[in-house]
Amino acid sequence: MKIMMSSKRSHKLLLLHFAIFCLLLQENCTEANVILCKESERKTLLEFKQSLQAVDSSGNDVLSSWKSKECCGWVGVSCNNLTGYVEKLDFRSKFKDVAGTISSSLLKLHHLRLLDLSYNDFNGSVIPEFFGSLKKLRYLDLSNANFGGSIPSNLGNLSMLEILDWVAMLEWLSHLSFLRGLDLSFVSLSSADDWSQVINKLPFLEELSLSHCDLSSISPSFSFTNFSTSLTSLDLSGNSLTSSSIYPWLFNVSSNLVSLDLSMNQLKGPIPEAFGNMITMQELYLSHNQLEGEIFKSFGNMCSLAFLDMESNHLSTFGIVQNTSLSCTRYSLRELSLAHNQLKGNSVLNEITKLPSLSVLDLGYNLLNGTIKESIGQLPNLKVLRLAGNAFDNVVISEAHFSNLTKLRSLDLSYSYLTLKISSGWSPPFQLGFMLLCSCKIGPSFPIWLRTQTALVFLDISASEISDSLPDWFWNLVDSLVYLNMSFNQINGTLPHELRYKRHLDLSSNNFTGPLPMSLYSLWSLNLSKNKFTGSVSAICNIMEKWSLYLLDLSYNVFSREVPGCIAEFVRLKVLNLADNSLSGPVPSSLGSLASLEMLSLRGNKFSGELPSSLHNCKMLKFLDLSNNELSGEIPKWIGQSLSSLERCPHQLCGLKYVQILDLSLNNISGSLPSCFNNFTSMAQKLSLDQRMEHVFRKFFVIPFDPKYVDEALLTWKGTKQRYAKILGLLLAIDLSCNKLTGEIPEELTNLQQLIALNLSRNSLIGKIPQKIGQLRQLEVLDLSRNKFSSNIPTSLSELTFLSTLDLSYNYLSGKIPTGRQLQLFDPSSYSHNQGLCGPPVSPDCSMVEPPQVEHTREGEEDSINEFMKWFYTGTGLGFAVGFWGFCCVVFFKRSWRHSYYRFLDNTKDWLYVSFILMKTRLMKRIKALPTSCRR
Repeated sequence: MKIMMSSKRSHKLLLLHFAIFCLLLQENCTEANVILCKESERKTLLEFKQSLQAVDSSGNDVLSSWKSKECCGWVGVSCNNLTGYVEKLDFRSKFKDVAGTISSSLLKLHHLRLLDLSYNDFNGSVIPEFFGSLKKLRYLDLSNANFGGSIPSNLGNLSMLEILDWVAMLEWLSHLSFLRGLDLSFVSLSSADDWSQVINKLPFLEELSLSHCDLSSISPSFSFTNFSTSLTSLDLSGNSLTSSSIYPWLFNVSSNLVSLDLSMNQLKGPIPEAFGNMITMQELYLSHNQLEGEIFKSFGNMCSLAFLDMESNHLSTFGIVQNTSLSCTRYSLRELSLAHNQLKGNSVLNEITKLPSLSVLDLGYNLLNGTIKESIGQLPNLKVLRLAGNAFDNVVISEAHFSNLTKLRSLDLSYSYLTLKISSGWSPPFQLGFMLLCSCKIGPSFPIWLRTQTALVFLDISASEISDSLPDWFWNLVDSLVYLNMSFNQINGTLPHELRYKRHLDLSSNNFTGPLPMSLYSLWSLNLSKNKFTGSVSAICNIMEKWSLYLLDLSYNVFSREVPGCIAEFVRLKVLNLADNSLSGPVPSSLGSLASLEMLSLRGNKFSGELPSSLHNCKMLKFLDLSNNELSGEIPKWIGQSLSSLERCPHQLCGLKYVQILDLSLNNISGSLPSCFNNFTSMAQKLSLDQRMEHVFRKFFVIPFDPKYVDEALLTWKGTKQRYAKILGLLLAIDLSCNKLTGEIPEELTNLQQLIALNLSRNSLIGKIPQKIGQLRQLEVLDLSRNKFSSNIPTSLSELTFLSTLDLSYNYLSGKIPTGRQLQLFDPSSYSHNQGLCGPPVSPDCSMVEPPQVEHTREGEEDSINEFMKWFYTGTGLGFAVGFWGFCCVVFFKRSWRHSYYRFLDNTKDWLYVSFILMKTRLMKRIKALPTSCRR
């Protein structure tokens, strides 16, 4: 069994470790003196080194110091000050690059008391059995060292062991009677039924961590009788413990507990009053359970309680006033986290003011509302205040709410919808490092009082209704910022010539103008989308530390010219969005150097030519959008073979089993449709899909939240452009419209039974509509208009009960429209310009309909109509898309509204068609002079 890494370690355990080192090793902890080692032990260490591979990522020997005669001065080696014998080998704090095997030469170090091999990589090798013969070991740490196999049972012979980290088998633990600290975190004990009895035989145990050990029950005989007076720290977090399995014995072992962690279990119901008997408790962690009711009712006698974390429960009442015995807890409590509960009303904050020692308060994401009294500003020790995600709609707070918060360092009011009514001349009494005010009303003027906050590291004033010019002093103020987000405002201004030291910069959805800065430093994420920036994007070549940039979004601006070849130097780039600019030239072949790329959007530019074959190197791509350009040539066959991770792609092919949106609309793509649609597993089978397609960049940040980037799709249905972002994962769509595709619809397409929308309009497709099209049971949008389809409408089409948008116009279809509940409900315009169609809703019956005559002269006229409709749709689509964006989330989450909405669009088409007929005659000559194309 492989030993896994522990992600959590008590800081008090570390202090205990240090004290034991100093006392038991009898050495000078300042390491002021270098003791000459024994020659025999020096040779032993050199022999031990030969079996190791001690080379770091740069190829340097991390044991290069192991050469001199004074081995007690070697890195990782410590000797006894009096005897000179080696007593300590610490490979954790000094190396972390050691691999290989462990030589039995260690047995020659007869005085070894500490062996720490943690956080290295021994490549799954078994733990040596001879460890059980190191009789004087008192500290053994094998955690996160990638050992494999089973634990040698003879480790139970280490009777003097006092600290042990990471074991997997327990039967031999009872022999370690002097053990004081035991950490089995992240070791599965699901099959160790006797774990409680084994631990019960460790009378001197002081610190015990069984975090994430798959514990589900406690043995009835587990009483902790032998060490109830010695245990001070107990961590049982991340298991499946229930109230009935843990409470009975927990309250019998609580007499001297100082720290207790029961977070991430399955505790339910009210908080037991027996917690109040834990009078020595200082730290209590009960987060991520299902506790409910009142919070402080059970904590009356816990006069030493300083840290209380009850985040993510079902707590609804905060009652200090009702508990007169709470006076001691009231003055001892320093950190309180009650985020993600069900606290309501405005009385909670009033009660909080009765905790004068409070330094950290987290009430984020509850149901708090109503007014906030100014007394919240009378907590003199408060350093962290988090009220994010509550319902303080339009509640006003002013300078008075912060009047006495002189120690405040972190303020998070995000998504609380508060209104900050603060005078421009206010000078805050604090210096904040973290200021997160997203969705608070700060504007319309830019907050001048920000000028006083010279210690800021994180600043988020996005969606704050600011519609002012950016002051000249701002960029000098934020030189030291790591995170800056001013998106979704209406801020005017230009960027400075030199932009320094921002790790994450988001200025999207504003009114910034001008060129990009000529000097950019140390960026990890840059989002300037939806502004009015102009000029060339070549300034990105001046970004320092190009290897660190993972996100670049310059979409929806007015950038022009070609994409510079330096883009190849951004080797860690995951997101590149240059959509909706005026960029031209070929798609850069240098994009093929971006092996980490997950999202690429070049939509809505003037790129021309064929796709570069180098793109097949981007094997991590999940989202690819090249629509609405001037690309030409056939669909590259390598895409489906090389880019097998794609979730959204405007090209093909058969290897794209996870594709959700296939969009190559508005190009000049030629050739026939592929016959491998049944390979699109996400469209053919009902899968568990994420509701958003997003990229998380957690590993690049040490911040209190995870930066995410949500992909956005822009699809065209019935001449209107519709935008999808938050609901993108719900949409399964194929849009191949406005190209030069030929041939028939392959029958394999009818296997995509989860498909929501299909648009093949404005091509040159021929033949029959597949008879099995009725298998697309989830289809809501079907547009096959302006092709050359012939023969009858398949009867199975009437079986599509969810179909709300249908357009079969401008084809050569004939015969009776199939009867059923659906097809007769659509407007006649859905079937127009198919001269052979009859029956409702086109005509009462088919008795007077003559067989259709193929009009081979229609093609030229159709091209002209296509060009006119392109211009017509462009004008009408812009206005319509604005209204749609505000409504789309509601429409797509409620099916009945969604269907009504699509029918509304169908009715609107009547008006559009009449307008078209009236204008057609006057404009036909002008239209015929234009090139035939679906695009601009």
